[in-house]
Amino acid sequence: MPTSAKRLVRPAARFTARLLLALAAVVALLVVFLALLVVTDGAGSGLAAWSATLGIATGAALRRGRRRPGRARLMMFLPVVVAAALAASVCIPGAPTARRYPPALPSVATQHWNLATGSRVAVYHYPPANTGARHRIPLVYLNGGPVRGISLLDHRFLRLLARQGYDVYAYEQAGGGRSDLLPMDQYTISRSVRDLAAFVDRLGRGGVDVLGFSSGAVVLTRALADPHTAARLHRAIIAEPGPMDGPTARIAGHEGRRSARGLAPAPTGPRSTHVPRYAVAFGLMRLGLLTPGTGLIGQAEGDNAFTAADLGGDTASGYCARDAHRIPAEDTAQNFSFSPAASLRIQQTVKDSPSIAPQLRRSRTPAMLMIAECSSQLREWATAVLADDPAVRRTQYMPGVGHHMWNGLDDNNERAVAVITAFLQDRRAPLPDYPTRADVPAFLGD
Repeated sequence: MPTSAKRLVRPAARFTARLLLALAAVVALLVVFLALLVVTDGAGSGLAAWSATLGIATGAALRRGRRRPGRARLMMFLPVVVAAALAASVCIPGAPTARRYPPALPSVATQHWNLATGSRVAVYHYPPANTGARHRIPLVYLNGGPVRGISLLDHRFLRLLARQGYDVYAYEQAGGGRSDLLPMDQYTISRSVRDLAAFVDRLGRGGVDVLGFSSGAVVLTRALADPHTAARLHRAIIAEPGPMDGPTARIAGHEGRRSARGLAPAPTGPRSTHVPRYAVAFGLMRLGLLTPGTGLIGQAEGDNAFTAADLGGDTASGYCARDAHRIPAEDTAQNFSFSPAASLRIQQTVKDSPSIAPQLRRSRTPAMLMIAECSSQLREWATAVLADDPAVRRTQYMPGVGHHMWNGLDDNNERAVAVITAFLQDRRAPLPDYPTRADVPAFLGD
């Protein structure tokens, strides 16, 4: 190689080597920052970890640069400045730190009830709209989440039930939607069951029928296993439940046919997971490295930051993949509310709980289990209820729908209403029930 070329290559190689060393130093400092976040559980909005990282980085830079000339000594601090700026983006709130609740719905009034448990929950009442066939027993709806607002799809479905003559009540579980927040350590599955019992007592109408969907179905199932709460329930409809206790959470098995989740157009709008602060916080919480009550972000700020776009194809999960073209455009961003930290906390208390099977075997409340054709929920999560609850009178298979069975299409909603009405009125169901375990593969076409 000519001497002139060597003169050009050597400085370039030295610059590249220094740049790579600087980048490695920045990455190392960020790893130290994340490790300290975990150790301190995000204390002081992450400032404790940030200050400690800055102190370590500054000390290392001073030590390495003490024998270098002035300019080279200053260059030792460049990775410190870059790492400090990047880490600071995790410490600065990007959403209001006081809870911002969704605006009032135009179609139904929002009431707030103080329950005997100390929870203050948002309540929605749909009185019977059918004057010819009113049912004396109220119907209470428990939505999914677990700590989430009731979706507009759910509200539309509740109106359909009211048109069948049912006196429908729904409440957003503590911390979700327009309900007041709880201290983080009070979010437990047991508290959710106690809130259900307290809500029925506050209603003051005697026994009630309860429709629980997804995580709401988990609350309902555990209520059936609690004699104190089960005594308040007249009939129970368990729709698409998730894991119900520690043993159920460890089950692996068969899922339904493919849903349209991931096939629908990506939701528009900002995503909190694109903001470093919330991407780091939610990611570490999901990995179990930060507690739901972390000092990094407060509960209210986390709720405010999480948006409808973060959950992606939530509406699409109510459709089979073959019906992806039928998914309606629905703008629920203004009504959307979800608490990721509180939800993780409740889910963990479910996973940590012992088996409820012994208690469930003593259940006497007539129940129906509903299973969707196209759902990512494990079949065994739901059928475990049938195996352990002798009072399950029917296991209803719902063709043509995904996890969110009442998905906004008139034919699917009317089918769900017909099935629920038939069970509550002790009439013959309009659809075939779920097959026996031996017939499942052939029935599903697997």
